Amino acid sequence: MNKQSTETLENKFKAPIVVVSVIIPIAVAVLFSVKLKDFGIDVEPLSFLPPIYATINALTALVLIMGVIAIKNGNRKVHERLMTTAIAFSVSFLVMYVAYHMTADSTVFGDLNTDGILDDTERKHVGSMRYVYLFILLTHILLSIIIIPMVLFTYVRALSERFDRHKKLARITFPIWLYVAVTGVVVYLLISPYYAN
Repeated sequence: MNKQSTETLENKFKAPIVVVSVIIPIAVAVLFSVKLKDFGIDVEPLSFLPPIYATINALTALVLIMGVIAIKNGNRKVHERLMTTAIAFSVSFLVMYVAYHMTADSTVFGDLNTDGILDDTERKHVGSMRYVYLFILLTHILLSIIIIPMVLFTYVRALSERFDRHKKLARITFPIWLYVAVTGVVVYLLISPYYAN
């Protein structure tokens, strides 16, 4: 590809990436608050999903690290496949995450009796660990919103064969994406003892 056609390709995807980057977080927030039971749809909570999507987050982190190793070793094809796999994992995580939350009530960290309310005894029992959990959760959520356009622009720059620009953005995208994937696992491990049976 010549420089003009690659710049055109990158420009061509700019608006769709911005639109998708705005729509996805809004759609997730809306769907997160929608419970199928509120619409008379009687469906069992998809309680088998959290360990699956936590595992997908772990696999995403592993694939991201393998992708960086591949490109550092000069294996561009393997790097390309691994990064495409990481995107596919992230999309499947998102679908499962939304599906779970549309069928189950939110879990409160520290809620030992799973009644959805954190009473004083439970609050004392969990102590400052609740603040650690909330910090990890908040940074995970905020960075998962920020990472959407970063991943898409990084990917399009590679497709456009603008490897100079791709590499520059990838150096910022990689650690943030890795943090989001790893903290997804950490959030699951911290909240899983409080899931209702």
